[in-house]
Amino acid sequence: MRQDNPRGRRRPLALAFTATAMAAAATLLVACGGGGGGGSGFFPIGPISPPPAENATYKAEIRRTAMGVPHIKADNWAGAGYGYGYAQAQDDLCTMANSFLTYRGERSRYFGADAQIPFSSTIGRPKNIDSDFFHKHVISDDVVATMLKQQPDTLIKLVEGFAAGYNRYVREIKAGGSAGANAACRNEAWVQPVTREDIFRRMYAANFAAGLSNFLPNIAGATAPAASVAMARREAAKSEPATRLAAVRMPELQVGGHEGVGSNMIGFGTGATGGDSPLLFGNPHWYWRGPDRFYQAQLTIPGQVNISGTSFLGIPVILIGFNNDVAWSHTVSTATRFGFFELKLASGDPTSYMRDGAAVKMKAANITVQVKQDGGGVVPVTRTLYKSEYGPLINLGALSPALAWSQTTAYAIRDINADNFRLFRNWHRWNTAKSLDEFIAIQKEEVAIPWVNTVAVGRGAAKAWYADIGAIPNVSPAQMTDCTTPTGQMLNAGVASLARVPVFDGSRSACDWQTDADSPQKGVIGASRLPNLQRDDYVANMNDSYWLANPKAPMTGYPPIMGPAGTSPVSFRTRMGNLLAQGRIDGGDAYGAKGATADTVKRMVLNSRALTAELFKDQALAMVCTGPTVSVSKDPATGDAIGPTVDVSAACAALRAWDNTGTVASRGAHVWDEFWNRASLLPAATLYDVPFDPADPIHTPRDLKSSAAVALREALGAAAARVQASGFAADAKRGDVLFATRSGEKIPLYGGCGGPGYFTIACSENRLDKGGYSMDNDPNGNSYMQIVRFPAGGVEAHTFLTFSLSDDPASAHNADYTRAYSAGQWLKVPFSEAEIQADAALKTSSISE
Repeated sequence: MRQDNPRGRRRPLALAFTATAMAAAATLLVACGGGGGGGSGFFPIGPISPPPAENATYKAEIRRTAMGVPHIKADNWAGAGYGYGYAQAQDDLCTMANSFLTYRGERSRYFGADAQIPFSSTIGRPKNIDSDFFHKHVISDDVVATMLKQQPDTLIKLVEGFAAGYNRYVREIKAGGSAGANAACRNEAWVQPVTREDIFRRMYAANFAAGLSNFLPNIAGATAPAASVAMARREAAKSEPATRLAAVRMPELQVGGHEGVGSNMIGFGTGATGGDSPLLFGNPHWYWRGPDRFYQAQLTIPGQVNISGTSFLGIPVILIGFNNDVAWSHTVSTATRFGFFELKLASGDPTSYMRDGAAVKMKAANITVQVKQDGGGVVPVTRTLYKSEYGPLINLGALSPALAWSQTTAYAIRDINADNFRLFRNWHRWNTAKSLDEFIAIQKEEVAIPWVNTVAVGRGAAKAWYADIGAIPNVSPAQMTDCTTPTGQMLNAGVASLARVPVFDGSRSACDWQTDADSPQKGVIGASRLPNLQRDDYVANMNDSYWLANPKAPMTGYPPIMGPAGTSPVSFRTRMGNLLAQGRIDGGDAYGAKGATADTVKRMVLNSRALTAELFKDQALAMVCTGPTVSVSKDPATGDAIGPTVDVSAACAALRAWDNTGTVASRGAHVWDEFWNRASLLPAATLYDVPFDPADPIHTPRDLKSSAAVALREALGAAAARVQASGFAADAKRGDVLFATRSGEKIPLYGGCGGPGYFTIACSENRLDKGGYSMDNDPNGNSYMQIVRFPAGGVEAHTFLTFSLSDDPASAHNADYTRAYSAGQWLKVPFSEAEIQADAALKTSSISE
């Protein structure tokens, strides 16, 4: 719950239909039955394609099974991409078409300069004009060309096919096919064909979630001041007092920077499963809307690849998933992926900087964006933006006036992933990996994973694998001492989110990021110095650092830029995840005999336990529920005036009766959420009686201090006031308060945010008193969930796509998966050809051109 804190040239179709035949075909429904009852249902796919021609450039078979999951089968990589692009467009055309405008820098042309992007993603929701300049600047044509040169031919063919498949659907729908589908956008001028370069732009944009994307308006607005020698001399003569940086206003980091965006994953080895196969649980807590939402699919090229899992919209490579021999997932890493360079400018020229005593001219780019006017016309707007050898110039003046681009000083930002063109090559290779050993070797060779940890298991492998091996800035302790500028020192000390961000002197080559012998990229830490662990009990990550991949084997000694290792408490969600894993191994939970089986893990990860309630509720109630009212004048979370007294009797009664979970039928969970979100604002030293102990990280801090009673009563009073203002009863069911809406139907949900210690995540950005914890706008939470094991001769996989496959309200797959998730009904997703053909919901179509 919210805490207040062209586009490619058209290829001719393989065969031509007569006008009469085409008109008739447009009304048909294709269905190829498979397996028992229900297999003869119908599935609308728009205009019917002719049978695949032998000489077709692209051809694919799209087999949709339960929940609409597409299983794409093709003879080659181009065909696999073709089917995948077509299927994604069928289900999510409006989001995809809207987002391709983002990556091309064309939003303002259609929607005006000042409107915001309509859904959140790793770039947040910037204004169109800033988004356009950012993407045209950072993802310039030369960058895309460089990326293309470093990709294998199979990946290029996959991307080309994806663009062709997407374009086919766009042509069909523009010609009137798929009547009623994608009504929100089908007739809009901005729904256009795409090129392979557009797809690579979209792929490259994913690199920046932990770096450049967080500073989009600062980069888009980094125009140079007019040159002035006199002004430069006056600025150089000033001494900048430290207090000038006291009020730095950092942007909210979109990945790992706020509640909800994160993930859980646990890899159980055979010592935990008690059988021949390890087991993987993966669960990104991710966007439910927008271009970064996940899409589930399977891609099969007989003899070459058979991969099932998920990718972002507009991306044809499976990013999280499984094949016949390996399964993996990701969580957001604590490692810093970017840094700033402070540039000393040449006298009288604010677009040149000094490096080792010599002036270096910045690379200027005159960028023009077409902007729609109120009257409907379009006018060009031009900005000159700049790049240095470190990366784009960034104007941090909005964060603090002392950080603005002046006559003497400017700042550049380096995102280590800006030069990481290996990323999708890595995932592409993983898609075809034949063993866990091969999977690990690829990760160590490419060192390309951008901003996430990895957990993987493999067929026949007793141990599960954890690693934070990816592109991470290589800065030495000596450089952090010698190269950090005075401004950098103040930022590191005064801004929590910048504590490990290198802010280096850009005038000295000695301050360049370093390169190890095994680094595949300049400035990257080599794989040999990055954390990894293999164990036969379990490895896990819930977005805290690598330190506690398994609490029985804490890892230390890695570069500080990787994140804290025993110096600060882990989250309650991390604690809960480890308690769940160990409880399953020991059999000390409520799921019977010990051992991590698919059945027990399915139940365990949806149980919606709230760890803070288990630890603190009884203590808190004894302190705060001492009378029917409490005195409170201000909400500690928002500063809003309330009170002076608030009736807490209903809140206390609800909490006493509450079962400490956030299941659909649980009553009172929202009262605890509102209370804990306020109580947790207290400093740890004020709140907890037993402080964090790195020797016991899963059980500390613990116990509430009795001296915190007054503040806790105020927290309860404010929570009760919020509940009363919401109109929800204090003992309302979780599923009435937390829900997703599809076509006017409220679908009850469960879980909560990570702050109160829920492992099962459904984190709404909506305030309780603004309609409840709705998951309809820009929430984050459980998204693509998978439990995978490798029994002899097959693959067993259970999945959810919690928000459903399609964003189109007219689609049969806009809410079906969400309803199944609400009911806790995992999908046993078919993987083998026999399983696909036996699926009762099977519907097949073939496309070619």
